[in-house]
Order: sequence, then structure tokens, then C-alpha cells
Amino acid sequence: MDASIYRLRHRDLLTLCVTALLLFGAIMVQSASMSASGSASGSALAAAKWGWSAPGLKHALFAAVGLGAFFLIGQFDYAALGRYPTRLWKAPVLWLLVGSAVLCLLVLVPHVGLEVNGARRWLPLGPVQVQPSELAKWAIVLFLSWWLTNRPLDLSRFTTGFLPTVIPIAAICLLVVIQDFGTAALIMLCALGMLLAGRIKTWHLMVAIPPVLMAGMWFIMHKEYRWRRMTAFVDPWAAPQGEGYHMIQSLLSFATGGVPGKGLGNGIQKLGYLPEDTTDFIFAVICEELGLFGAILTIALYLGVIYIAWQAVKQKRDSFGRMLAFGIGSMIGLQAAINIAVATVSVPTKGLSLPLISAGGSGLIITCAALGLLYSVTRYDHPEEEPLKEPPDPWEPWEEMKVSTSALGASAIWTALNPVPAAKS
Repeated sequence: MDASIYRLRHRDLLTLCVTALLLFGAIMVQSASMSASGSASGSALAAAKWGWSAPGLKHALFAAVGLGAFFLIGQFDYAALGRYPTRLWKAPVLWLLVGSAVLCLLVLVPHVGLEVNGARRWLPLGPVQVQPSELAKWAIVLFLSWWLTNRPLDLSRFTTGFLPTVIPIAAICLLVVIQDFGTAALIMLCALGMLLAGRIKTWHLMVAIPPVLMAGMWFIMHKEYRWRRMTAFVDPWAAPQGEGYHMIQSLLSFATGGVPGKGLGNGIQKLGYLPEDTTDFIFAVICEELGLFGAILTIALYLGVIYIAWQAVKQKRDSFGRMLAFGIGSMIGLQAAINIAVATVSVPTKGLSLPLISAGGSGLIITCAALGLLYSVTRYDHPEEEPLKEPPDPWEPWEEMKVSTSALGASAIWTALNPVPAAKS
């Protein structure tokens, strides 16, 4: 089979999955935003003339912009981001990482960051709100894809290689975890997978994981509401009107929908019972209205994206493209899996959206742009470079000298013990 046709099929399948997820998300956000109340604001009444609710119309516009970003970014050659410049400060990936860290820091500044529902996660940018943590998680994926494949440092060494690699990850996670524990945990899990794929020494990770777990426990216990979520997960019925309310209502959505579902638009839980029905718990709305078919369709579309990323990893191409595809597929797959696990009460609530389906603004567009990079990986073919050589060992000349000295001494001893007989005249 021709290789060009093989890659074309992957591009088409990725486009189909992304478009289907965005369209499916627009339909489900519109359905979830329907209300039993007869009152409506001016914007909602204007949108209703066209058959759309205000949240549904807003999400549809963001989805259209996101689809445009997907195709636009997909036209650029991803390899331009993976080149190692003559000077380190010229690398665009590092500038993106620093910029995302600065934005995450600005969110924490009073009267700069926007606080919604008790969480300060957004920056106002005109009519839209930008969530810097969404940019930060993709900046980490780009950074690790570039850093692990170029290897500007000897990653086999702990202090001079491993620590400089994980310090930017730890800094981003510390800035994000203050207000958004779920996204920080997602970044850490994806970074761990990429470090393992980049063949970081296992004992290095074993040394780093215990402090990370201890820090995570501290951040959970430091915020009282986070600790209450953990305890409510063990027994949601202990606080049915408190921390367990979200989980109980989500389970009721699955129970009322059953296997066939109640039909599109006929869900009951979205009518003021299920909180965050257009964002964190939209998968529960999907299962209530579309039943098992909706659940299988959603999971199949995400598996399609992961399959395309895995096929790009298996291809004989440049290491940056393979690592980038692995990182994008891991981030999408992990976020979707965590959101579905939260909706099915398999893990405590985390506050992560369902990629490309949940109502969103900047996060939706940034995710589409990241998938555009995956499209670029499947479109452009760059040959596989030679394996990276390890830097020379500074102690190697001394070892050779010791071997030569030992060989010379052994030769002298042998000559003294076995003298060569004199030639007869």
C-alpha cells in the first residue's frame, strides 16, 4: 500500500473524529442548556428565535472557531517547533512555556484574575475569558516533546539532566494546583507518561514520585473543600445535600436513562437537578438522553483520536513528531477518561471538562489547535534521524590509562618471570 495513501486515511479519520466531537458537543450542550423555566434573558430570547439557547449558541460559535483553528494549525509543518536553535533562548517552545507560566501567575493576582464559583482560574480578555491552565498543559506537552528528543542535557544523570527536566513541570503544576487541582494532576500524569516514553531512568522517577504524592496530599488537605470531596467519594449518601450531591445526581442520570435513554432533549436531571450539566457532567446528560448508544459513540470517537496518535507513534518518522503525537494522544485520552470516571463516580470530582464536547471557550479552541498539530504530524513526513549518541564519559580516558598501565605492568612481570633465552652464537 502506498505510504501517502496510508497517511491520508489517518488525516481523514482524525478530521472526522474532531468534527464529529465538536458537532456532537454543540448538540448536547444545546440540549443540556434547555430549562424548564419560562423566563429568559434578552440574549436567550434572541437566540431562541433561531432555535438555540444562549449557552448553546455561544458554544457553537466557539466550536466553529475551534474547527477553524484545527485546520489552520494543521497546515503548518510541526517540525519548525522541534528544531534545536543555535541559542537556547531562540526556541519557540520555551517562550510558550514561559508565557503560559506568566499567565498562570497573573491569574493569582487580585483584581487581575477572574473568580467564578469560588475559583480563580480565568483572565478577562474582552468579551471572552481565557483559562491559562489550558495553555499551560499543552505547553508542557510541547516542551517535553522538544526537550526529550533533542536532549540538550545528559538525561542519564540525575542532578544535571533529570532535575532540569522536571523543574519546569513542577513549577507549572505548582502555579496551577493552587486553584485547579484536577488540571495539575492531569499535567503530572501526562508528563509522567511522556518521561517514561522518553526513556528516563526508572530510578529517577522512583525518587521523584514520593515527594510529588506528599505534595499532592498536602494540597488536598490544605483546602477543606478538597478534603470533603475525598471523604464524600467514599460515602456520597453521608452528605446528600452537600459534597455528595453532584455524585448522587450523576448516578441518577444513568439510572433514569437506562440502556435506551430517554431521547434527545428529554432528560430530567438537567432541569435544575444536575449541577454543571454542560461542562463537568455532560457525559451524564449524554447517557441519560442517548443511553448506551451515546456512551459508546462518545468513547469510540476518543478512541479514534488515540488510535491515530498511536499510529503516528509507530511510523518511522522523526522522534519529535512521534513524541508530540504521543503527548497529544495521552493528554486527550487522560482528560476524557478522568471526566468519564468522575461522571460515573469512579473517582472523586476533579472539575475537568470533556474535551471538545463540554461547553467552553478558550480551552476548546486551544484543544482544537493542539489536535491541529497532530493533524500536521500525520500530514508531513520527516525521515527518522540517527539515534542520539550519549555524551562521552569524562572518566573514560582515565579508565583507558588504567587499563594500559595494568597491561604494561602485567607484560613486565611476565617478561621478568619468563626471560627470553639468549641466542646461540
